[in-house]
Amino acid sequence: MKLGLVTYNLAKDWDLDRIVEMCSAHGFQGVELRTTHAHGVEVSLDGRRRDQVRRKFQDGPVALAGLGSAFEYHSNDPAEVRRNIEGTKEYAQLAADVGAPGIKVRPNGLQTDKGVPEGTTLRQIGESLAECGEYAAGLGVQVRLEVHGNLTSEPARIRKIMDCADHPNALVCWNSNPGEVADGSIESNFNLLADRIALVHMRDLCARDYPWLELFRLLRRKSYDGFCLAEIPESDQPHRIMGYCRSLWDACHRILDLEATAGSPRD
Repeated sequence: MKLGLVTYNLAKDWDLDRIVEMCSAHGFQGVELRTTHAHGVEVSLDGRRRDQVRRKFQDGPVALAGLGSAFEYHSNDPAEVRRNIEGTKEYAQLAADVGAPGIKVRPNGLQTDKGVPEGTTLRQIGESLAECGEYAAGLGVQVRLEVHGNLTSEPARIRKIMDCADHPNALVCWNSNPGEVADGSIESNFNLLADRIALVHMRDLCARDYPWLELFRLLRRKSYDGFCLAEIPESDQPHRIMGYCRSLWDACHRILDLEATAGSPRD
């Protein structure tokens, strides 16, 4: 698996050249470009600019791991849901044009306070995700549902969404939320979604409320070889913070290599 960066929030004000420079300097192998940030990779780009973005990552030391949208499908307004579906399709075309292998979308809550049964909203999100996944598959772009939102961030609910999203290109972005931890472990929740995980978001690896070693151990167990993307808070010392993150990443994986040799966990 590979270490990468989400532009949310440390890099939200960086242009593409700065993103590539900083990631390369600290051994971050890829980046997810979150929409609305200063990098400017948005659907408003014309064909020439899209080609320029593609070449920057194709020819450079840092991979474009994905594009991060804020499209969501939980509204009880059908027109709003349709707007988000069509926006997702447009964004998938942008991803294909700039060479991004996937886009991130999200659930962002339920509508039970408006009298809509939970199951109805989860099914609506899943069916919307399936439609987007089918469209994006034709472009060679994955659709990755972030484990996100009030109540919808619970892995059991994401599992229900994914069961309704009956398409192989409808996938999951594991989000490393503290709520995934049950009795000190994430294994039971991780296993609910392990078969659909295509991307991983991390927070600070120094956060002590999350079992990072266990996460990486479980990812290795499923032979995950994709990106783990760090969501790092803003800092006026980005070199120092990215250096710490890379060092912690390397230390975790050295421990796991020792485990593989010794045959026992070292928490």
